[in-house]
Parts: sequence; C-alpha cells; structure tokens
Amino acid sequence: MAQTQPRNKVGELRPSQILFSAGIGSVIDLPNLSTMVMGLDDWDINHAKELGEERLLGAVKRSLSPSVKRLLSPPLPPESDGMPSFHDESHRIGIPVSPFPTWMLCPNCRLLAPLQSRLFDLKTDRFRPDQNRYVHANCPKGKYPPTVIPARFLVACKHGHLDDFPWRYFVHRGADCKKGTLRLNEYGVSGSAADIEVKCDSCGATRRMSDAFGEPGKKNMPQCRGRHVHLRNFDEGGCDQQMVGILLGASNSWFPITLSALSIPTVADKLAQLVEKHWTVLEKAVSPEVLAAFRSIGQLKEFAKYSDSEIWAQVQQKRSETIDDENDEAKDIKTPEWQVFSSAETSLNSPDFWLTPVAAPKGYESYLEKVVLVDRLREVRALVGFSRIESPGDFAETGELPQDYWAPLSRQEPKWVPATEVRGEGLFIQFKESAIARWEALPEVIAYEKQTIEAHRRWRTARSLNPDTHYPGVRYILLHSFAHALMRQFAIECGYTAASLRERIYSKAPQDENGSQAGILIYTAAPDSEGTLGGLVSLGEPSTLGRHIDQALEQMCLCASDPLCAEHSPMQSPNSLHWAACHACLFSPETSCERGNKYLDRTVLISTVKTELAQLAFFKPGD
Repeated sequence: MAQTQPRNKVGELRPSQILFSAGIGSVIDLPNLSTMVMGLDDWDINHAKELGEERLLGAVKRSLSPSVKRLLSPPLPPESDGMPSFHDESHRIGIPVSPFPTWMLCPNCRLLAPLQSRLFDLKTDRFRPDQNRYVHANCPKGKYPPTVIPARFLVACKHGHLDDFPWRYFVHRGADCKKGTLRLNEYGVSGSAADIEVKCDSCGATRRMSDAFGEPGKKNMPQCRGRHVHLRNFDEGGCDQQMVGILLGASNSWFPITLSALSIPTVADKLAQLVEKHWTVLEKAVSPEVLAAFRSIGQLKEFAKYSDSEIWAQVQQKRSETIDDENDEAKDIKTPEWQVFSSAETSLNSPDFWLTPVAAPKGYESYLEKVVLVDRLREVRALVGFSRIESPGDFAETGELPQDYWAPLSRQEPKWVPATEVRGEGLFIQFKESAIARWEALPEVIAYEKQTIEAHRRWRTARSLNPDTHYPGVRYILLHSFAHALMRQFAIECGYTAASLRERIYSKAPQDENGSQAGILIYTAAPDSEGTLGGLVSLGEPSTLGRHIDQALEQMCLCASDPLCAEHSPMQSPNSLHWAACHACLFSPETSCERGNKYLDRTVLISTVKTELAQLAFFKPGD
C-alpha cells in the first residue's frame, strides 16, 4: 500500500515463504486482491529480529554489497493470548504490499481499466480488513456491484522488470485512440489466449491475446520500459530488452536468489560459544559499562555464572577475530562446515549443533570413512535478490547469474537483507579419499571425465558463459548422484516429504585450495516442529543405513524410463547437463538440489542396463 494509506493486515505469509515463493518483487494472491511485495525501502523493521550468522553475512557482502550490515527476520507481530482485535496496532506490523496488476476486469460487463481511472471503488471492512476489495459500482449488469478481478496478463523481461500489460498499445497496434474504454471478452471455455479478445469500445479495434505470445509476440510487443514495480521506479535509460508476455501467477515471474549457511561452533569453550550465539547484541557493547547495562536489563540471562570481566575479555577476543575474518575475502562458506563435520569433535556440541559420530555401515567400510549423526543443526538463509524469466537454477553457481538479470531489493544500497533461521537434523557421510582417488584413476573414469568436461563447456558456451570455469569435477557427479539416490530412499521411511530434505555437497580435489573434500550432508531444516522429529537421524545407525544404501543402489540399477534414461547424454543437446538421470530415478525437488538437477548420473554409482559402462560404477556389488 502507499505510504499515505493506513497499513492494515490483508493476508498471511510464513517467514520462509518470503525467501522462497513470496519475496520482494513477487506477486501474491490474497482473498480479493492481487498484490506486489514492496522493496526494502518500504519495510518497517522496528519489529524485526536480527539474526546472527557471521559467515553468511560475509557471503552476502561479497555477493550483494559491502553496505549490508545485518540479517533481519521479517517483522512479526507479538504473540497474544487474548482474542485478536483488528484495531490492535499489531495488525499494522508486517511486510508492505501494493495492488498489482493495476488493470482490473469486471467479471460481469467485462470492462478492462486501470485503478487510476477511478472506475473501480475500494470497499474496506473495518472488522475484516483481509476482505478489502475493489468493486465496479456502475456496472450495468447484476443487482450488486461485482468484485473486480486482476487482469491475468502481464509483461516482463530478463533484466528483472515487470509491468502491466500494454493494453492500449496492443489493441490499437501502437496508435492509441485515447478515448474509449476497453473490454476483455472470452470465447469458448478453454481459457487459452487464442480464445480471449480485447476490444476498444470507441474505435472498435480488436485483437486476440495469442498475438502477444510466442513468435507473434516477438513482433507485436513493444520494448520494455525498465519498470520495477516493487521499487516504484524505472531504470535510468530504460531497458534494451523486448517485453515478454506472461500470465499472472506464472512460475517464471519470480525466482529467488538466496544464500545459506549452517551455524557451526568454532570453539569448544562454553563462554566463547555463548558469545558467538549472542554476538548480535554483544558487538554493540563498546565498553564494560555498556555490557553491564545489557546484563541489567536481562538481555544476557545465559551469562549468569560469568563475571563482567570474563565476558568483556571474550568479547574483545571475538572482536579481533572478526576483523581478521573480514579481511579474508576469499573465505569459502562450505570449507569450515566440512572441517567441523569431518573432524566430528563432540567437544564443540552446543544447543544449536550436536554431532554423534558412528561407524560406517557393514559392507561399505572400504567406501565410507565415517558417518556423523547431526542431531541438531541451525541454518540461516538470506534473500539477496531475484530474477525473472531466467532462473538462477539454469546456472551452475548463484554468482554466475549475469548482473543484468539481478533485480535489486531496494532503491539505495541495502543496509540489511531479509533472512530466516530454521532448525533441523541431518546425516553427514564422509567418503574415503583413497577409494575416491582409486576410482578417479581408472581409465574408464578418465575417459568419462573428458566427455563431462566437453559437455560442461558446450552447456556454458550455449549460455554465453566462460566455458573454462566452474567445472565441479567427476567426484562431484559421484557425490551428487549418491546424495540424490539416498534422499529418494530416505523420503520413503524417514517421515519427511521429499521436498523437506536438502543436500550440501562437499567436493574438492586434492589440488584445490582447502582440498581434498568428499562428503555429503543430507538434512532437513523447517521453521515448524517437522524439523525436530528425529526420523532422519535414526536412519544413520550403521545397520539401518547399510540397508538403505543397498536399496538406494538397487533402485538405481533400473529406471522406469530405461533404456532411454540410461542412454541419455548431454552431448546430444547443450540444453541439459545430466547423464543417466530423470524424474523417475534421480531428479529431486527444486528445493532439495543445490545444482538444479545438473551433474547427475546413476551410471557412476552402479551398473545399469548400459552394460558397456559397467566399469564406470564406483560401488561394486560383492566387494
């Protein structure tokens, strides 16, 4: 809503939705309105909570802007035990939205007009603000003024711009008569664009909506105006892209660009762990007197058994370490996690992070180094931008998405970004480096890797990317494929849905910086109680895990789409970057995979129907 209008609650979102499906710049369907989530400039952060995760904050600074100083949760109203009151100020707390699209359609008389025309009236309900709506008061059809609905056609471009459909330009073919009202009529029941026609009441001009899509759309649509609805502005100099017609609610209208990090303890000392946990408060203590003031108002209750001098000394030490970390711009966000998981030091256990190392399952001792049960973990995720039309998943790394495709979160350089924290559990599996090295040295694997490098280069060249960078290596394909196979198997028995499980792949060759690494983390992290069921950790016990690996590999031997799946190669087309993998065997939900279902091949796990590649399999039955 505009700043001059009173802010009222018009709908509800979960905090996690603001990062993954309904974030800044996205269009949200409310009961009677279609709205756009506005940029950070319009947010009221007085009721937002600061989330502490220094490694993620550093990654956001490197990826987005050095001006970012904080990670903040979405503003949430305080919990109330009494009956909700719509006059309570807490109902003005939330994220700001504005009606979009602004062109509305009367379902009775088919009048198509923008809200600025004042042909539609806003009807508000004092006691049910979520029922606010626009009506066509002067509709000639019907007894009561009908609730108007948003026009379901929009335009967007690859540079992250979104705009109302250019109705007048479109129906008049560029020469607007500027007099008559428009009507949007539907013929037939299919709802397809070919059955929808826009008509001008004044000059009688008509045009089918099918002219706005596909090849005709490339000829008929105008150049993009460079509009950012969520920022209430236009890009300076406009945009050089052509408008692309899309439907309201289309999946390609908004793709989030997010970063995430696991909260891992770096020190075994309990006081140091507490300082890390409460660093967002303690870093503001510029003197022992300020620290004492924080303790007096109850912000640091967990430090009750420590003196002010002990806490201040630890704060000073932490501050000096933070400065050193900020100077290390090239720090890898995953390497510290690998170091903690692979060492499995139980002395680092804390309320937010608890590890229990166990033995490798029987029969897989020659393949796996260790298994670590992650009984508790905390993940912090931050939204750093979004794109339209082009998905970040189409690129190997988040940072590879061309800067022109990134849509900004605010008009000015952001000083904070929205983030959420979730807690859950997981299972870390470390592979034996010696087994990986022996497999990588096989002649069949060496020949296979030459093909994967060529496929990688072809795929990147087709997208105008540097073909010689970001090749993950053949060990990544092995680890990634194993993680997907195991996630599909776990989803059957662990009690979580497939979309609730996520992966983190730790893969580095010995010659890489901070190498070598060979491990996977399968975990679940949810904002609700689902993240604490314990069903995933229980599957990590040696006898249970061995059975699940057996079944996962057995499932990979044969796919319902074989032999087509087993014979698939990215060399056939530069539009794919996977081998023997499909939705019937190895693909995972979009929220689960860190690489958009790329670099997958079940042939490197176990022998398939393509027997000539049997020597490529890492796991040998009967070994």
